[in-house]
Amino acid sequence: MTAPDTAPAASRGGRWIEHWDPEDEAFWQESGEKVARRNLLFSVLAEHIGFSVWTLWSVLVLFMGPEYGLTPADKFLLTSVVTLVGAVVRVPYTFAVAVFGGRNWTVISASLLLIPTVAAFTVMEPGTSFSTFLLVALLAGFGGGNFASSMTNINAFFPLRKKGWALGLNAGGGNIGVPVIQLVALAVIGASGGPRVVLAIYIPLIVLAATLAALRMDNIASVKNDTGAAIDAAKDAHTWIMSFLYIGTFGSFIGYSFAFGQVLTNEFGRTPLQAAYLTFIGPLLGSLIRPVGGRLADRFGGARITLYNFVGMAAATACLVFASMAKSLPLFVSVFVVLFVLSGLGNGSTYKMIPGIFHAKALAQGLTGEAAARHGRRLSGASMGLIGAVGALGGVGINLAFRQSFLSYGSGTGAFVAFLAFYGLCFAVTWSVYLRRPDAQSTTEVAAETKSQLSYAEV
Repeated sequence: MTAPDTAPAASRGGRWIEHWDPEDEAFWQESGEKVARRNLLFSVLAEHIGFSVWTLWSVLVLFMGPEYGLTPADKFLLTSVVTLVGAVVRVPYTFAVAVFGGRNWTVISASLLLIPTVAAFTVMEPGTSFSTFLLVALLAGFGGGNFASSMTNINAFFPLRKKGWALGLNAGGGNIGVPVIQLVALAVIGASGGPRVVLAIYIPLIVLAATLAALRMDNIASVKNDTGAAIDAAKDAHTWIMSFLYIGTFGSFIGYSFAFGQVLTNEFGRTPLQAAYLTFIGPLLGSLIRPVGGRLADRFGGARITLYNFVGMAAATACLVFASMAKSLPLFVSVFVVLFVLSGLGNGSTYKMIPGIFHAKALAQGLTGEAAARHGRRLSGASMGLIGAVGALGGVGINLAFRQSFLSYGSGTGAFVAFLAFYGLCFAVTWSVYLRRPDAQSTTEVAAETKSQLSYAEV
């Protein structure tokens, strides 16, 4: 079997692989796995820095005391804007991989992170207007787009049987950027440093991530910009169903990551340092568990893991309502950490479902072998940007819900009640679409539908 050809194409510069067939077992064992793992490693690094920059403002607001003149509602609005921009840019970032190449776009997108970081370094001081802070926070949303392009790129490198693990590891390694920057902030606050110290730490790390991507990653020539795939994915109902479910998992993870510290300071009277001691634990465990969610989905089926995961998230949220009303900090923090873990587990299982669903649909259309795998990769790659973008909007909703809850009730209890209802709805959708057996109608219909449902149950 021919090894991957990484020589530059005649008409293009940079590292381009002209032949790539991960579904071919001989190709994969001989050389494909080594190349895929190398690209995964440096993709994780670049995405990790992207997540850190995206969630910069979840820690910067902890430094912004009374001298900044911002209300709790102002701070929730700042984090909402960051989350919103990060969600929106995921769509163009997804298709940028096919336009520029996965390696090339990783270099570009990592380099773009210098803009919000340097801008925040420049303006972060008392006396700066709220509108200026809002504009600079908006720029930090660029970091949220890196996830979509990274996942689309890595999706093309791995065979279907390993996508759950690979995508979970890629996303989990990126998600860890959230607790890492919170730990950095904890160290800086503990050393009586200011927010500019945090920013100064990340500027050289951004340069390092871009440089390593340029030196060690590859582009896959067969991953082309396919407008038709984007249109087909947008027309497919499963793209929007999975977007809805991803709001429940990733939307929760990123929304809580931004909001947890502010909830602790506003509802439980914790100081920024006391909050920083607690905020990193949940995102860290949620990030580490994401590959496990992908691995469990590979083994037992993403739909099953996702279904039971929403049961756990609903139960944890009900406990948070009680803890919030009882003003019990130990119970609140403990259950919030559990909720973070469950959101990370669900992130892995839902993202594993995406390629599985489109591969199952390809088989149902009569495609087999590489043709089915290629069709599945085409649509799953296109859908991931849309699903990632809509899912991230859940983070906006969470921060706005907390903002309104604190304005109306002075606590986060009202927001948690709304989240509880939403997780119940996610459970119902997962069960009815991917796991419910169809009612008997006709012999032909039952046979066809049962086959489809069984296939979806395994995705």
